[in-house]
Amino acid sequence: MRPLLCCLVLAALLGPCLACPSPCSCSTKKNGRLLARCAYKDLQEVPEGLSSNVTILTLSANRIGWLGQGSFAEVPEVQSLWLGYNQIGVVEPGAFAMLVHLKNLDLSHNKITDFPWQDLRNLSGLQILKMNNNRLAGLSRDAFHSLKDLRSLWLNDNELTTLAEGTFDNLPSLSQLQIFNNPFNCSCKVFWLKKWSESTSVSITKGGSTVCVAPARLKGRAVTDIPDHHCVAPSVQLTYLSNLDNTVMYNGLTLTLHCSVAGSPPPEIRWKIQTSGRRVEINGPNVARDGNVKQSQEHFLVFKNGTMAIPNFSKEDEGTYTCVAVNDVGTRDVSVNVALAGSENPIEDLLRDDPHAGHFGGQSCYKGDEMDPSGVGEKLVIVYHMPRESKSGAGGAVSPRGILGTLLLALGIV
Repeated sequence: MRPLLCCLVLAALLGPCLACPSPCSCSTKKNGRLLARCAYKDLQEVPEGLSSNVTILTLSANRIGWLGQGSFAEVPEVQSLWLGYNQIGVVEPGAFAMLVHLKNLDLSHNKITDFPWQDLRNLSGLQILKMNNNRLAGLSRDAFHSLKDLRSLWLNDNELTTLAEGTFDNLPSLSQLQIFNNPFNCSCKVFWLKKWSESTSVSITKGGSTVCVAPARLKGRAVTDIPDHHCVAPSVQLTYLSNLDNTVMYNGLTLTLHCSVAGSPPPEIRWKIQTSGRRVEINGPNVARDGNVKQSQEHFLVFKNGTMAIPNFSKEDEGTYTCVAVNDVGTRDVSVNVALAGSENPIEDLLRDDPHAGHFGGQSCYKGDEMDPSGVGEKLVIVYHMPRESKSGAGGAVSPRGILGTLLLALGIV
């Protein structure tokens, strides 16, 4: 009786450790890891009844089409999970999030179009990730940023047309990358990949062709062979204009800045204005050809040619004006600080209020003069004093709209 009781107790203790669903076969490897073999079983979902201490789970070559949030709740200790050659088309957020011990994940040869990349944030020990031969059309820029131990990444044979710059940053252990056989659109948005591939120590496996399918002029050409002259980062220059390039006239003092940009593709121009009372961002022109303002910031008039005009410029408009040039290769900006002062003697007023003003070399620039962008300094100071009636040489009175008394400039080229 006693031997039988011992056997029953032993079976009760070992039973949970050896629990194994009927389609699978389970065994303990020499290193003590529990292996559950469930491949080639014609399974349509992850089987229930797996032991909680399974560390290796093979589910390859089945007919699984869906992974839910609780699909792997029974195997929190799993380290290797093989799901290749299934029909997985849907992966719910949270399906892998709790598998913090995972080192190897194979999802290759499925039908995945969208993946919950946030699930990878907890998988810092992941070393191998196979997602090749799926239908992925895009990746988030930070999809892999938490994978500090990732050594091998397979993304080949998907539908990727572009990759965000920085996709493979923060992967210090990465040694092998496969991205061939994707229909890359070789706009300048993937130009960074060429530069990165030239400097990285990561082996980019050439099991197939990493070539462009668009645009037409680059079709069939390797992504890493995009001509440099097709993609040039922006340069930007900020200058002061004395008059607007249109016939609109405004009362009072109008501050007019012009942003000149260059690059390939041609950069877009954006403006950022920071004053003591507000912060304004204007992404593109807000003045139509007929002079109508299209956006709500009617106080800051932005024209298609890169010119900005601020009519009735006042003390409230003092602040930092930044022109930003953006294209697919990068972003550049140049800023200028604008201050307004009024005085009968503007030079003395400047020197009294700003003892560093003399560092600009005492240059003054009157309305109608061109700015020298090579000047040294960090501030554009406008001194504006109210107009006074004066006698012309013929005895007639002159009453100007406003006098731009002194303009000290330090505008940059980037």
